[in-house]
Amino acid sequence: MRMPVSNEAIVEIPLEQIDVSQPHLYAENAWGTYFKRLREEAPVHYCSESSNGPYWSVTRHADVRNVDTDHKRFSSEIGGITIADVPDTDEVKLNNFIAMDEPVHSAQRKTVSPVVSPSNLQTLQPLIRERVIDILDNLPIGETFNWVESVSIELTSRMLATLLDFPYADRRKLIEWSDITTASPELTGEATVNREVRVAAFKECAEAFMDLWHTRAAQDPGPDLISMLAHGEHTADMYKRPQEFIGNILLLIVGGNDTTRNSISGGVAALNKYPDEYAKLKANPSVIPNTVAEIIRYQSPVIHMRRTTREPVTIAETEIPAGEKVLMWYISGNRDETVFQDADRLVIDRKNARNHVSFGYGVHRCMGSRLAEMQLRTLWEEIEERFEKVEVVGDPVVSANNFIHGLTDLPVQLLPK
Repeated sequence: MRMPVSNEAIVEIPLEQIDVSQPHLYAENAWGTYFKRLREEAPVHYCSESSNGPYWSVTRHADVRNVDTDHKRFSSEIGGITIADVPDTDEVKLNNFIAMDEPVHSAQRKTVSPVVSPSNLQTLQPLIRERVIDILDNLPIGETFNWVESVSIELTSRMLATLLDFPYADRRKLIEWSDITTASPELTGEATVNREVRVAAFKECAEAFMDLWHTRAAQDPGPDLISMLAHGEHTADMYKRPQEFIGNILLLIVGGNDTTRNSISGGVAALNKYPDEYAKLKANPSVIPNTVAEIIRYQSPVIHMRRTTREPVTIAETEIPAGEKVLMWYISGNRDETVFQDADRLVIDRKNARNHVSFGYGVHRCMGSRLAEMQLRTLWEEIEERFEKVEVVGDPVVSANNFIHGLTDLPVQLLPK
C-alpha cells in the first residue's frame, strides 16, 4: 500500500523531482501542496521524467488562460490534448475536433453546436427537471447508498441518451465507454484499463454508433447530435475515417458525462466538508446559480489539457522550445490565491466564482458548459425542495486519474424535510 507523502515532505522535494502527472496524487488528494509550490516557485515548470515523458506545467490562472487562448502558437492537433502520447498508427489513437486546430476544429464544432443553443436549452429544461425529479423521488430515505452511482451517473446517462438519441435502456454503456476512454493508463501496481480492454470498448462503441449513423443519415435531419453530424456539411463523410468517427463520438460522450457527473458528486462532498457553506445555501437558495459556478471551480472536473508548442514561446519569463508538451493545469489555476481568496475553500457566494478555468478559454472552450450548469442548477433546486440534507456518511473515493477529477464512491444518507 502506498504511503501518502506529508505536506512537510512535499515542501522539501527538489523542484526538478516534482511530477504532478502521477495519478495517485489525485486519488490521495495530495495534489494541492505540489501545485501551491509550483505556482509560488516555478509557475512554468519542467518535468524531465514521467511515465509519459518530459513535459512543461503551466499552473497560474493567468498563464493557463493565455496559453488556452493562443491557439496559433499552441497546437491541440500536434500530440493531442492529454499528457499521454499515442502513436498515430495505434488503434487507441482517437481523432476528434477538440484535438484539431483551426479551421477544421471550428467547422466540425459548428455542426453540433446547435444542440446547446439557447433555444434548444430552453426546450431541454423541462426534460432535465422531469428526469431530476424522477431520480430524486426514487432514492431511499434513511438508507446509505452511493450518490455517484444513483444520482450523478444516472442523471448524466439519461441526458446523454437523450442528446445522442441512443437506446435509453442501454444508456449505461455510454458511461462505461466514457470511463474507459478517460482512464489513466499510467498506473503501476494497481488495477487499470489495459490496452486490450480499451480497443475492445472502442470497437463496440464504433459498431453501435455506425448503425445509428446510417439510420440517421437515411432520415430527415433531426435534433440529436448523431443526426447533426450525419447531415453536417463538414462531417457527413466522417464515418469513412474510423479514428475520427469514433474519436468524435467519444468526445461527445465524455464531454456530456464528466463535467456534470463529477460536479454533482464533488458538490455534495464539498458542501459536507464545509457545513457552514451548506447552511448558507439552505438559508438562501437564490444563491444556487453562483453555488454551481463555485462547485465547478472547486471540483475542477478536468484536471489538465495539453498543447504542443509550434514555435519557441516565452511564458512568465520562461522560454519553451518548439515541439514541447505543455500542460495547462486547470485544477491549479482554479486554486490560484492571487485570483481566488481562500482558494482551497468552497465559498458558495464567492463574487468571482465564474472566473474559473474549468471550461477552458478561446476556441476550445467547453461547448456544453451551459448545459452542464443547467443540469447542476436544476438538481440543487430540486434537492433543496425535498431534503434537509444530503449527508456524507463515509469517505469519498476519488479515482486515480490525472485527466478527469472524479469520484467513484460517495456514501450518503438523505434527511427529508
